[in-house]
Amino acid sequence: MKIKFSRVMASVPINRISVPIDRISVVIPAYNEEKRLEKTLVKVIRFCKRKFKNYEIIVVNDCSKDKTASIAFGYKKEGVRLISNKANKGKGYSVKNGIMHAKYPLVLFSDSDLATPIDELTKFLDYIKQGFDVVIASRRMKQSNVKTKQPFFRQLLGKTFPLLVNIIALPDFKDTQCGFKLFKTSLAKKIVKLQTFERFSFDVELLFIAKKMGAKIKEAPVTWIDQEGSKVHPIKDSYRMLRDLVMLRINNINGKYYV
Repeated sequence: MKIKFSRVMASVPINRISVPIDRISVVIPAYNEEKRLEKTLVKVIRFCKRKFKNYEIIVVNDCSKDKTASIAFGYKKEGVRLISNKANKGKGYSVKNGIMHAKYPLVLFSDSDLATPIDELTKFLDYIKQGFDVVIASRRMKQSNVKTKQPFFRQLLGKTFPLLVNIIALPDFKDTQCGFKLFKTSLAKKIVKLQTFERFSFDVELLFIAKKMGAKIKEAPVTWIDQEGSKVHPIKDSYRMLRDLVMLRINNINGKYYV
């Protein structure tokens, strides 16, 4: 069954609202990331200092049991803000929390391992200048450069889940799960207010809502390097993600994504 998307009526069409690209909020969800967070922060800070007039890096600590919070706090003078969830809620909730605290016109959320290098943001900004509202990284396009292969089971999940997404929820995207997405902040805040998924399938819900709102979305090929330490459980989270796709359809029928 094909899902119908309706545009939100507004005085200015959503894809014609321009924003400055010299100020950005970068949201990094983090759970037990003491081994790689500092290296990531150094790279992101260096890039942002070179590229932007103003920036902030929002590390959302999801009740880590290691030194994640103290590492992030140590970079406060470099534009890093630490936000801590009151309970362990999941990546989707952490991204939502970070976006709601973002203060600049653009907001990027990036995985803490920087599997998608921060330099890829440069071309994403060009797409914003071209009039796109959302730009998402893709590992599944012909021009994508996947430098390190994932373990077999994750490769299988990576091929199966997008197929299910296309059938059940979103027919227009090759890769909804890559953890590197850029939004116009005003739009992102409207989207996450309707978000219901708190864990790994939240990306699909965000894009589904954005499309219902009439957002202009660009899927862009990126360089991607697999990193060890994924928090995705191959069996438990595969079941949850499939369940969430079905739940998304139910939510849509019940009007939970109307604005």
